[in-house]
Amino acid sequence: MPHDDERWLVIGGRRWRRTDPQLPDEVVHDLKRHLGRARSAVGVAKRAGESEAEREARDRVGLAKHGLGERGPYWWDEPVGDRVERARQALAELNERDPL
Repeated sequence: MPHDDERWLVIGGRRWRRTDPQLPDEVVHDLKRHLGRARSAVGVAKRAGESEAEREARDRVGLAKHGLGERGPYWWDEPVGDRVERARQALAELNERDPL
């Protein structure tokens, strides 16, 4: 069972869930690339006042964060195989929506 320091990151007094450390490096890398692109798309859509594009970009942010284990079920409560499969599924869906 991971220690709290491996589960949580505290920034400015706020606690954030860390990325699942058991995920394959290449999956984490690609999910984080998608996360960055989606966050950027949120900003672009907000500035343009495009609510549908903003909603789609926010959905992509959420999907990437779920894949990384930063949202959804606590990764430390699930078997590693299930976590890796969820990450790979999230990555596949993100690649369909917005190929890298």
